[in-house]
Amino acid sequence: MNASRAANRVAMTLGGKGVTSRAGTLVVADLADQLGLTEALSEGMAPVVQRRRRRDPGVALCHIAVLLVDGGDCLSDLAVLRNEPDLFGTVASDSTAERALESGWAKGAITEARKVAREVAWEGGAAPATVTLELDATLLDAHSDKEDAAPTYKGGFGFHPLCCFLDETNEALAGKLRAGNAGANDANDHIEVLAAAMDQLPEGWRSGHELGDDPAAVVHPILVRADSAGATHDFVDEVVGRTGELSVGFHIDQNVRNALGLAQEEDWVPAIELDGTVRDGAFVIELTELIDLDRWGTGMRLFSRRERPHPGAQLTLFDTQEGWRHQCFLTNSKGDVETLELRHRGHARVEDRIRDAKAMGMRNLPFRDVVPNDAWFQLVLCAMDLVAWTKALCLDGELAIAEPKRLRYAFLHTAARIVHGARRVTLRIQHQWPWEKDLVEAFTRVRALDLC
Repeated sequence: MNASRAANRVAMTLGGKGVTSRAGTLVVADLADQLGLTEALSEGMAPVVQRRRRRDPGVALCHIAVLLVDGGDCLSDLAVLRNEPDLFGTVASDSTAERALESGWAKGAITEARKVAREVAWEGGAAPATVTLELDATLLDAHSDKEDAAPTYKGGFGFHPLCCFLDETNEALAGKLRAGNAGANDANDHIEVLAAAMDQLPEGWRSGHELGDDPAAVVHPILVRADSAGATHDFVDEVVGRTGELSVGFHIDQNVRNALGLAQEEDWVPAIELDGTVRDGAFVIELTELIDLDRWGTGMRLFSRRERPHPGAQLTLFDTQEGWRHQCFLTNSKGDVETLELRHRGHARVEDRIRDAKAMGMRNLPFRDVVPNDAWFQLVLCAMDLVAWTKALCLDGELAIAEPKRLRYAFLHTAARIVHGARRVTLRIQHQWPWEKDLVEAFTRVRALDLC
């Protein structure tokens, strides 16, 4: 072997057979079946089927969700699954899958199927200890004149979807595909997405959180976090009306600046990190007594954090004069200033979830019309759920916290030999593959699940 070469000299020919490069993706597809997701999609799409021999559109939708997990970003990528019949069975053609997405039933079927599968997954061990709902919006560029695409506030052109993620498990509970010129602080959109997210929670977790419910009926407290776009009276009232705790960013207006001006230097306390250590150069303070919050409701509290600005930080004139970068948040929770500020800072993780969603098909909405794009968007949320459930129920160690790119490289896109015998199909993983034991263990766990 020549150590100065990046590859060995090998010959390449046609005619090979009995090999797959998607052994790990099979685990995700199997889990979708075990959780009842595939069956629920089939039931939801049943009105679309008009002929007995027509391909099941629900299965086609499930295959698209698996494809998004696998890394595909358009319908033509279904060819990857279609060429693996031993693993994924008969996969619908591109035209059949597109008809399923274009039907008026797809969005509702996907939403209900995710709800069914989530309840099964949580009963099987994927339930979180606490519930923190993260709301945030992002911009998606459209490189053609697609329906509902519009100019964005950053000078681009495309869409401005609003999503809600479950921080503890990274599940994507709900989302709304909006035009690019949709307002970042649209209270009605926030309320709609919050309601859809809570509806995705299993019944026991929603107890006491419907409008008009007795607060004493709350079994699982729910925290709702958002940036300053969530600091609208209607949205805050909605969260409080659902007996939820909230922690939302707060715009620094003149009233807040006046309160900061009245704050005494000795009242600022050091911010803390997750391990309890002091956060270098950061301080927090409660401004509740220095500002009028009556119009926000009873029990509201306002906090501020200041820290030395990092290079390149965008500062207001007030921050420039003070020499600190200030941020504020509003909450109705009890607790000390350091703990509540640390909790609110955790909202930054929502950016990781948005990045994951874009890596699973949200970056590219492949259709001209809004109906199939909206269904595609819901399948992106479904794909994120499948990844979260796969990690919670089937994986350990580094793979249980891996981001999509790493998960595909190490787990999903694993090569294996396909062996036919005794009326069954067997996959043989390469013995020297670093994650062979993780893959076999995950496959064993999926097949051992008895959830439905």
